[in-house]
Amino acid sequence: MSEEDLDDLCTQIRQFLIEKVSVTGGHLGPNLGVVEVTMAIHRVFQSPFDPIIFDTGHISYVHKILTGRQAGFDQLRQAGGLSGYPNRAESAHDWVENSHASAALSWGTGMAEAFRLQGNPHCVVVVVGDGALTGGMAWEALNNIAVQKDLRMVIVVNDNGRSYTPTVGGLAEHLSGIRTDRRYDPTLDVVKTVVQKAPLVGRPAYDLLHGLKVGLKDILAPQGLFSDLGLKYIGPVAGHDRSAVEKALTQAKGYEGPVIVHCLTEKGHGFSAAEQDDADRFHAVDGFNLETGKAQHDVTGRSWTQVFSDEMVALAGTDPDLVAISAAMINPVGLGPMAAAYPDRVFDVGIAEQHAVVSAAGMAMAGLHPVVAVYATFLNRGFDQVLMDVGLHSMPVTFVLDRAGVTGPDGASHHGIWDMSIFADVPGMHIAAPRDEETLRRALREALAASHPCVVRFPKGEVPAPLAPVRCEDGIDILMDHAGEGTPQVCLIGYGPMAQLAVQAGEDLAGRGVGAMVIDPVWAAPVTPALLATVASARVVVTIEDGIDAGGVGQRLQLALADASSGATVVRCAIPTSFVHQGSRASILAELGFTPEAIVDRVLAALAER
Repeated sequence: MSEEDLDDLCTQIRQFLIEKVSVTGGHLGPNLGVVEVTMAIHRVFQSPFDPIIFDTGHISYVHKILTGRQAGFDQLRQAGGLSGYPNRAESAHDWVENSHASAALSWGTGMAEAFRLQGNPHCVVVVVGDGALTGGMAWEALNNIAVQKDLRMVIVVNDNGRSYTPTVGGLAEHLSGIRTDRRYDPTLDVVKTVVQKAPLVGRPAYDLLHGLKVGLKDILAPQGLFSDLGLKYIGPVAGHDRSAVEKALTQAKGYEGPVIVHCLTEKGHGFSAAEQDDADRFHAVDGFNLETGKAQHDVTGRSWTQVFSDEMVALAGTDPDLVAISAAMINPVGLGPMAAAYPDRVFDVGIAEQHAVVSAAGMAMAGLHPVVAVYATFLNRGFDQVLMDVGLHSMPVTFVLDRAGVTGPDGASHHGIWDMSIFADVPGMHIAAPRDEETLRRALREALAASHPCVVRFPKGEVPAPLAPVRCEDGIDILMDHAGEGTPQVCLIGYGPMAQLAVQAGEDLAGRGVGAMVIDPVWAAPVTPALLATVASARVVVTIEDGIDAGGVGQRLQLALADASSGATVVRCAIPTSFVHQGSRASILAELGFTPEAIVDRVLAALAER
């Protein structure tokens, strides 16, 4: 294609993305920022012969368009449609289905090492951006790449200065120095325009001075970070100048060893509504108006995140020792208002969940009340620290897990379905699954008053209507009791938002003449004597949880009942050990059997078998 046609294609791709994502939702801002970079990569390298790995995978939309998948964008992130991340089932151009940050350099190192050992001439391209370089694993990989001089690997740093919000930390400040130092570009311009014009010696002098560019950067905007590791460095390059990026990548491809190409980009580039959005530059959006950028669908109720956000501000006003930590997610998890009110008590550690956990343990050891707030799927990365630093030391750290359970369109990597199975294994850990606004506030207050580590988990979306108990017995909320004075035939336990479903199933059973009781322990783990006493007399005990079955709270209750020689039949309604595909939360739960009808059928079958 001609230069003019290529530039026109960039414009078309941006408009295409804006139009499609305005309907389906998705990661718009990050992809608008990598149009030219992605196109340059595809022109210089030969995909899929040369693997292209994105860190994180949400910046792969342009890559998908350029590899023939534009027709799938009408069903982006929908059940059976195009994934919002690389997907090997979609295309040979997708080598790695990565979506959690900071892993791509390790993938790239391993692949490049394998190609070297096999004598294959592939060049691995790793695109690192959206704050992924704040993750510790990225630096573990760089530390190893620096001594593997013969790896054919090009690392494209997509430096937009942001993850969700502006990237924090020493690395971010260093890259920002390179990006913003006013002396750097003008000095190079002088070298380029003045020195070259000198008669006879102009071009040789320019070549010599241009060769000193790395030293110039070291002086003006200390860029020793990568060169001190022994890595070849090209840049910084204007990331929206496609031709300049191509030239830099072509130069990098010519090296035999690993090379870093530093591209300066703008998140949301080319869409004014995104460029003016200082909150997150349209990082991840739902449907929106093309003209105004405003959300198409008004949210009528309060979200779980908003309830947590409000309660944290209220609690911080009465407890000066309360602090909050998040991993590049201050606004998405609702800590923005607390950060505005108490800026010295909210800490953004970047994409570094392990550090977040251990620093929280240190704060707790020194007498503070730390809350670590992240998406449920991301705390999986810090399990060893939760176990050995928080658990082993019995530190009263509270982990608040947003997006717990089935989350929907982001697919397998983002469903928060593992946390109850994983973290219930930590000795001394207590896990709360609130069912509504009041129980969320109550669980958070109880967690902060505890002397042991706690998890408080809740899903994405709006908080359901309040579900008040008919009575409370030994800390167990009785939500429905149609057994009267007799022993209930069936006791249904709804954990967290599954309590609403348990009540619906209980009402159905009661209408069929089955004596049913519905309870919510709120604190799902560990299994308490009070919970055992409440359910022990039922013929059938039903557990309903939006988490993995194996090692889940239902299985733990079943083991406890067996140890107590209970004769109850336990029916576990949970998610099979599998990676759950993308789709709406409601449709996925229905497909997995989380409907009143499916639960009632299983209960009636269990009663009949008895």
